[in-house]
Amino acid sequence: MFGPLVIDIESYELTKADRRRIENPLVGMVILFTRNYQNRTQLKALCDSIHSIKPEVLIAVDHEGGRVQRFREGFTQIPPMASLGDIYCCDKEAALRKAQAIGFVMASELRACGVDLTFAPCLDIDYSRSSVIGHRSFSSDPSAVVALSASLIEGMREAGMSNCGKHFPGHGWVKADSHLALPVDERDLQTIMDRDTVPYRELGHKLDSVMAAHVLYPEVDSHAAGFSEFWLRSVLRNQIQFEGVVFSDDLSMKGAVSQGSVLERACAALRAGCDMLIICNDFASTDELLSQMPFCDSADREERVKRLVPSGVALDWNSLVHNEHYRNSLSIMSA
Repeated sequence: MFGPLVIDIESYELTKADRRRIENPLVGMVILFTRNYQNRTQLKALCDSIHSIKPEVLIAVDHEGGRVQRFREGFTQIPPMASLGDIYCCDKEAALRKAQAIGFVMASELRACGVDLTFAPCLDIDYSRSSVIGHRSFSSDPSAVVALSASLIEGMREAGMSNCGKHFPGHGWVKADSHLALPVDERDLQTIMDRDTVPYRELGHKLDSVMAAHVLYPEVDSHAAGFSEFWLRSVLRNQIQFEGVVFSDDLSMKGAVSQGSVLERACAALRAGCDMLIICNDFASTDELLSQMPFCDSADREERVKRLVPSGVALDWNSLVHNEHYRNSLSIMSA
């Protein structure tokens, strides 16, 4: 039912090529970008057309707040998560209330337009080193990241939306942007386990899915985390005992190309333990995977992915803006 590929589409409406790709049984999710958004009405129509082709396909977006918010005009502006960390330093209860309100507003607005999942929260620790993470991180304190993420996730769940913690085991230390190069984190395993993986251990079953980092940790393994059986199976599955979905990061990013051709990257990610493979901004590579990628599904993987399906009936936008919980959450956000 849920193929392993997460693919993108070209523009505001589906093209013939988009439709052909979505129909492929290997496709289980469609990811949207700013180029796919004009306004809420257009977005809802686009999501409806995607679901009309394949009702079970999930629709996702990177919509986590701050500079990573794909849909802006017509949506509530989500603050960067670092702003919650700042509040947490002086008023923990206020920060946790605000995080939960943000989670509900963010998720309920997306669901009102037909989007099923946003890749949030960002669980990376802020070491004041990474420009690509920066204010996307809640805090330099792992315990603050855990507390604020838990509240954000609770708000998302109130809106019926699952979550995705990223980027495992941690992207906050490295300076390089994995979109442009393969970042190298030369710290030892114990240091990473003592700080960066704390949110993944502490949040436990609150995490529905995790996205692996295109980061190389040479003191630990010779493969970047998203292609590493050590990180995904030995650490994430066995030590941390994570039972949710594991996403690769985008296989077209420069941080992934060291693994070879796109087909080699996809097969390596599957072998390492990824359940869902993101491939976007490269339609030729997408078509290559759709025509050539070998895949044998398992009941366990399908059951994990099925748990990402939203729960409950989403409110349409007109009903949402009159909803008391939504209005209260907006007030908490703006306080």
